[in-house]
Amino acid sequence: MFDLHTHSRFSDGKNTAREMVESAIEKGFKKYGLSEHSHCDWDVCGMTPEVTNEYRAEMEKLKKEYAGKIEIVCGLERDYYSDDELEYDYVIGSVHAVMMPDGHAFCVDWEPEKIEKDIQTYFAGDWYALAEEYFRVEADVVRKTKCDIIGHFDLVSKYNEQRGWFDVEHPRYRAAWKAAADALILTGKPFEINTGAISRGYRTDAYPSKEIRAYLREKGAKMILSSDAHQKENIGFEFERFQSEI
Repeated sequence: MFDLHTHSRFSDGKNTAREMVESAIEKGFKKYGLSEHSHCDWDVCGMTPEVTNEYRAEMEKLKKEYAGKIEIVCGLERDYYSDDELEYDYVIGSVHAVMMPDGHAFCVDWEPEKIEKDIQTYFAGDWYALAEEYFRVEADVVRKTKCDIIGHFDLVSKYNEQRGWFDVEHPRYRAAWKAAADALILTGKPFEINTGAISRGYRTDAYPSKEIRAYLREKGAKMILSSDAHQKENIGFEFERFQSEI
């Protein structure tokens, strides 16, 4: 059993890396990875180059210290627009924002009020246009980030269950995600079933949605479980619920 998508205080998590590792051991994990947010000029959650070096050094220290108790791997959640090109044990490729012509990063998982303001400014209130742009970028995430795992594929829908911004059954939305899914399936990289939004109360289902997961399975895509835990209690969150899907 393993969990490879988690965060500590090195980026936007609540616990230290050591606390996260010890929690993974307590939960019975055999393999555990931190995957801190990569550096991006616009992303306040991303590590600075200095913190990146501290993170990598700490992970090497923890690997040695906990050898024999748990296999620790040092990962990175590399954003599509990141400038971090260092080598890691593995990389999760994610799209957190789409870039606007004026250079503004329209982040799809910031505060809902900020998203509601940006959708009017940049897409004239057309949520499907945002989704189309998001999935256009998402379709290229493996090539751009050189990732080993595809992160929260439909992050653009993070707040939609609560806010009702758009209809996930709308033809434009379905066409957008299917085009991206088809492109990424060809890479052979696994999609994560990410329970992070459930643990934080934003959704009642994992990323990607049940409909998308069914489509991925039908097309032969690989999937793995990820908690996207930002605190030690959420490592492996509700893995048993989705275990049968991988």
